Amino acid sequence: MNENKNPFKKEENVENRDLNKEEENKQQDKDSEQQELNEDNKQEVTQEEKYEELNNKYIRLAADFDNFRKRTMAEKEELSKYAQAELLRKLTSVLDTFDRAKEHLKEIENCATVKESYEVAYKQLLDTLKKIGLEEIEAEGKIFNPNEHEAITQVPSDELEPDTIAFVAQKGYKIQDRIIRPALVGVAVKKENE
Repeated sequence: MNENKNPFKKEENVENRDLNKEEENKQQDKDSEQQELNEDNKQEVTQEEKYEELNNKYIRLAADFDNFRKRTMAEKEELSKYAQAELLRKLTSVLDTFDRAKEHLKEIENCATVKESYEVAYKQLLDTLKKIGLEEIEAEGKIFNPNEHEAITQVPSDELEPDTIAFVAQKGYKIQDRIIRPALVGVAVKKENE
C-alpha cells in the first residue's frame, strides 16, 4: 500500500497549506484595512463634530461681540448726550447773567458799571467752566512745551532764557490731561549781537 502512495502528495499538501496561509493573510490584510478605514471614518466624523462645535462657538462669540459693541456705542452716545445736557444746563445760568446785564446796560450811562457787569458775567462763566473741569494752560514765563503750547513766533531776548515763553497770543485750555486747545505763544530765543 505504501507503494501506491503518491510521492508528490506531500508537496501538494505543503502547497495547499501555503495557499491557505496566503488566503488567510490576504483576509487578515483586508480585515485590517477595513478596520483602518473604519477608524479613519470615525476620526473624520470626530473631526467634523469638533469643527462644527468650534464653528458654532465662533459664531456665538462673534454675535456676542457685535452685541457688546452695539451696546457700548449706545451707552457712549447716551453718556455724551447727558454730558452735553449737563454742560448746557450749567451755562444757561451764565446766559441769564448776560441777559440781566443787557437790561441794566440800557439805563446805564456810567462806564464803571458796565465794566463791573462784564467782570461779574466773565467770572461766572469762568467759574462754571472750572467746575466742569476746564483748566487754563499756564504759559507765560514757562518753558515751551510742544504738547501744551503752539509757537507762532520767536522773540529775540537777552532777558529771557531760550525756549521760555515771552508772551501768550491766545490762551490754551485742557480738561485733566487732555488738551482742548494749545496756547498760541511767542518763544524767546537768544538775541543775536549785531
